[in-house]
Amino acid sequence: MSELLDLIGIFVFALSGALMGVRKRLDVVGMGVLAEMTALGGGVVRDLILNVRPTAFISLGYVLVPVAATVIVFFWHPHVARVMPAILVLDAAGLGLFCAVGTEKALEYGLNPLHAALLGVVTAVGGGMLRDMLAGEIPTLLYDRQLYALPALLGSGVMAALSTYGLHGWPATLAAALLAFGFRLAAMRRNWRAPLARGITE
Repeated sequence: MSELLDLIGIFVFALSGALMGVRKRLDVVGMGVLAEMTALGGGVVRDLILNVRPTAFISLGYVLVPVAATVIVFFWHPHVARVMPAILVLDAAGLGLFCAVGTEKALEYGLNPLHAALLGVVTAVGGGMLRDMLAGEIPTLLYDRQLYALPALLGSGVMAALSTYGLHGWPATLAAALLAFGFRLAAMRRNWRAPLARGITE
């Protein structure tokens, strides 16, 4: 079940990466690279920091799912773009899942709660950061006007805090993921924005 949820999150993230490739007028290779980086980048960075073999290099499905997403976007990107609101909801769910699972894995490898929470954020937003840099955009992590990294930080922080009280396993993961998911959805619905420096306007 955990791997299935992982693959769903990877698929949604890969769609956003491939769509970025379309917007940047990249060819199918560029679309595929952005899809793979978006979907797998955060988890790969996390595992390298933990000094373990990245999960993406163990299971073939983790590599093939972004390829499938790229093919779908390549042929049907106008239709995919039309259901973008639904994709954004699934993306928020993936964000919540990845930040919680990333934090949990870091805790299992002995990191303290603070470092584990930070690594959970990296898991959730690292792929998007790599996508943005490759596409020549300011990474969302550095310009969080749409409140993407902050929900991940909330979910990761809650996951780490629960662990300090001895709460582990799927109930803690679900609670942390739902909090991040709910925060992200509320930010999208209410158009919440992170503040700029005083005196700076958009």
